[in-house]
Amino acid sequence: MAVTEGSAKAAAAGSDAAALGADLGLSADDLLEMYRFVALARAVDERMWILNRAGRIPFVISGQGHEGAQVGITWALEKGKDWIAPFYRSIATCLTFGMSPRDIMTAQYATASDPSSGGRQMPGHYGSHEHNLVSVSSPVATQLLHAVGLALAAKIRKTGQVALTIMGEGSSNQGDVHEGLNFAAIHKLPFIFIVENNGYAISVPLVRQVAGSSVADRAAGYGIPGVVVDGSDVLACYAAAREAVARARAGDGPTLIEAKVTRLTAHSSDDQQTKYRTEEELLAEKARDPVPKFRAQLVEAGILTPEAEERITASIKDAVHDATEYAESQPDPDPSTAMKWVYAEDWPSETPPPWGMGDSAHTDA
Repeated sequence: MAVTEGSAKAAAAGSDAAALGADLGLSADDLLEMYRFVALARAVDERMWILNRAGRIPFVISGQGHEGAQVGITWALEKGKDWIAPFYRSIATCLTFGMSPRDIMTAQYATASDPSSGGRQMPGHYGSHEHNLVSVSSPVATQLLHAVGLALAAKIRKTGQVALTIMGEGSSNQGDVHEGLNFAAIHKLPFIFIVENNGYAISVPLVRQVAGSSVADRAAGYGIPGVVVDGSDVLACYAAAREAVARARAGDGPTLIEAKVTRLTAHSSDDQQTKYRTEEELLAEKARDPVPKFRAQLVEAGILTPEAEERITASIKDAVHDATEYAESQPDPDPSTAMKWVYAEDWPSETPPPWGMGDSAHTDA
């Protein structure tokens, strides 16, 4: 039977589609869903900036440029079982691990229905008890200690869970990192440390924050693997994380993954990066944008068809509009509840004595 040029191209596309991700155990549906999360995170992020500039939300700390690494790495974990201690740029991480655009947007508006903190934390402090996402603390790098503690509990309880934490390369210089990594390595805990290296700690360039060629080089000092991966390559990030997860579950201890990402926006909505980054640098960084890169990869493989892209784009548009309208409609927290969850309210036994007094406070006069 004669083979037409069109059928030959279709066959070639089908072959590419079957090949892409197959060695990683990923199906075409997996890849489309991964792309949806990458694109959804970008769309939510962009809407946050619009709302900030319109005076609707007070502060944005963006994840634009980090989405590919976040989705690829998070995809290797098991939802509902494993744990993540995210950081303030972890929009795509949180969405991929189960949070919704509504959850992200209510955190920006600090509504009473915000699942991260009920409107008690500043924007970007994402967390969800339902989805095993540990609430972010403002002091950078403290989340590593929290995640190592979770990994220790998982090992003691033999649950088979893995704990992962994420931060930027600037945060990786804090003492908490040494303490936590050293402890996790000694005890071979099921722990993964992700550094999303975007080259800047606010306005301080990498050369003035990290000695040596990379953060991953530090892993050798703890006797654990240190892996450097292109953070704009979703599948490369997934492959690195999948190997680290397998190692952790097997009882072989932690892994440090340094994902080289780009920061496409200023550090935050209160920062002006044109003061310390040249136009040439900012233009060059756009070539490392993971969203168009992953899209082109899937289109070339014949996975992201025009019909699939239209469907995904429409669903994202609807989700972002819904999240915005929902957050706008939600009430602010009741000021009378400001002290709720600050101090213990339900004691495990009898009411404790007044602070600073012993058991004698309960004796008869």
